[in-house]
Amino acid sequence: MTAKTASPPRQRRKEARPQELLGAALELFVEKGFAATRSEEVAARAGVAKGTLYLYYPSKEDLLRAVVRENLSALIAEGATIAGSFEGTTQDLLALLMTTWWERVGNTQASGIFKIIITEMGNFPDFARFYMEEVIEPGHDLFSRVLERGIASGELRPVNVLDAVHVLIFPMLMMCLHKHSLGACTDMSHMMDPTSFIQTHVDVVVRGLLVRADEPAATAPARKRR
Repeated sequence: MTAKTASPPRQRRKEARPQELLGAALELFVEKGFAATRSEEVAARAGVAKGTLYLYYPSKEDLLRAVVRENLSALIAEGATIAGSFEGTTQDLLALLMTTWWERVGNTQASGIFKIIITEMGNFPDFARFYMEEVIEPGHDLFSRVLERGIASGELRPVNVLDAVHVLIFPMLMMCLHKHSLGACTDMSHMMDPTSFIQTHVDVVVRGLLVRADEPAATAPARKRR
């Protein structure tokens, strides 16, 4: 076998540059807000010229789209792959998906994306539509398929699947918002351990969805159109 020749430092730097720009953008968007962050600030934090930033991301909204795809869209697609081959119970699958989500998003700087979406996206309707198509709809589809899987197998009783998805997801988003509001000002870690909370949350929700002895299992009701 022949040894691989290492890439020159300049080439390695160029290949890493998009990731460095996305990391700098995420930090600044969370710290200052999307509207208040200037493109030159992102370039400066990444250690590049403003013109270099525009070569990769022509506008600030293009940059935010790339941040969302990198941190959220890719994880949803990965979750769909996991769900498609998972052989355990629905409760175990939900716990796996939501714990992984917290480790990769909630427990990282990416958790601040949800603060940006809730506080600022009313002023950016084009991006709001992108977020709906790129994150909300695929996320709903993923968790809807997981619940429908449990209903079809007889593990869960028929419910309004879209409502049940919201019951699952909204507390997770609230943990992220708490982290970037009260949690940013005072240490409240003694009041809630995210990993324990997720396990308890899934347990409580799934117990409410389990087929009861006095009612038969049935097929999943049709999802409402969004």
